[in-house]
Amino acid sequence: MTSKKLSSSRPVSSLIAHILKTVGIVITLAALLDMFLLPIPYQLAEQQWQINFVTAFVDRGIVPLVGLVLFLTGFAVDGSSVERKAAWQDPRFWAFILASVLGVAYVLMFPFHLNNVRLANQSAIETVNQQATQAETELNERLQSEIEARRQQISQLLTASDDQIAQLVQGGQLTQEQAEVVKRFKAEPQSVEPFLKQQGEELQTQLQTEIGLRKKQAQEARRTEDLKSGLRIGIGSLLLAIGFSIVGWTGLRNLRQM
Repeated sequence: MTSKKLSSSRPVSSLIAHILKTVGIVITLAALLDMFLLPIPYQLAEQQWQINFVTAFVDRGIVPLVGLVLFLTGFAVDGSSVERKAAWQDPRFWAFILASVLGVAYVLMFPFHLNNVRLANQSAIETVNQQATQAETELNERLQSEIEARRQQISQLLTASDDQIAQLVQGGQLTQEQAEVVKRFKAEPQSVEPFLKQQGEELQTQLQTEIGLRKKQAQEARRTEDLKSGLRIGIGSLLLAIGFSIVGWTGLRNLRQM
């Protein structure tokens, strides 16, 4: 009875082992093809392409690790040992080599990605600063146009009669407060320029505050995004490096005993 059970279980374990090996090979090769084909066209000199490549490589890194583990598990389930003349004739040897190579690659990606993210952050902050400087330049032009438009409007109102001003108030084109200001300007024409200067300073302060706020928000958003990318991809790269290294180096060291 025992011998019959053992003989019947061997084909089952052999079938399971064959399935695990096949699935492991397919998963590993498909993942590697995906990781290396999707970044085409290769733009090795471009910093953003490097960041995107490492990000995709780390995001998909767990797939070939699972594939290799399934492939090696197939040999463990099989349980049959075949004598070979050299280690390189054992398929597990190449699986361990691949795992070791990927482990080293993920170790190198960790500082490489962090440095690229740091440089990209500096470049983005410089771009934000340049945009803020450009906005301030445009602000001065807008202020001059706005003050000139208000000066012309005041000049037209100064030539209007009290009845005309009253009609403008009734029509909703002027508020009562603005009408009082116009009357004061008629009585004191020399107060127009100081008033316009004060208006310009207030408007400039308001717009500069808005520009400064947008600049700060853009800088903080970029820093947060880069920090998240650096931590997520960096830690993920280290974890994958540990996983692949354990599989590869441990396997190579104990291959002859398997």
